[in-house]
Amino acid sequence: MVPEHRYGVVVPVKPPAFAKSRLGGLGDRTRRTLAQAFALDTVAAALATEGVATVLAVTDDHLLAAELAELGAQVLPDATTDDMNTSLVQAAVELVRRDAALRPAALCADLPALRADELSRALACAAGDEMSFVADADGIGTTLLVAPDLARFRPSFGAGSREMHLDLGAREIVLDDVPTLRRDVDTPADLAAALELGIGPRTARAAAVLL
Repeated sequence: MVPEHRYGVVVPVKPPAFAKSRLGGLGDRTRRTLAQAFALDTVAAALATEGVATVLAVTDDHLLAAELAELGAQVLPDATTDDMNTSLVQAAVELVRRDAALRPAALCADLPALRADELSRALACAAGDEMSFVADADGIGTTLLVAPDLARFRPSFGAGSREMHLDLGAREIVLDDVPTLRRDVDTPADLAAALELGIGPRTARAAAVLL
């Protein structure tokens, strides 16, 4: 299933020094390496997705920014590090400024198992006239938010974001065959579940020390 429209995907990426605190029990160096690998594999999958014209990564980590740019992503500094939703809106404004034909989408950066065909399938099922989203594997959070235009792009990521997006009138995209799109990783148990799905090459190298 191929998306009818062209999308610009914004990926907010926390600096690895602060990201994924609940993986801290694996060791600080491993936590940082995994957080960086998650983002790189997520962005690589998004770049390979049919219907995605641009991936704009938002991060203040200059080393990670360089690696993301090498993959082919555009990179924007995060002017509001403590407010992901404001960062997403500002990035979407810049995305549409660069290409007014793009539909904005926000994608979490911790989807190391993400496959491009699953993201493409979800984008193809997005509503044409309202926000749409994909819930995480636990049915509590959100991994993908899509809007038909900038005016209707109102991200509300955070604790309980599935309910918050529903309250905003967004339509949930319910698909049985997008497990890698729904599998975000915050805990060692989440990582184990992602490993079972099959992870990207950078995460595989980073996780090798755990196996």
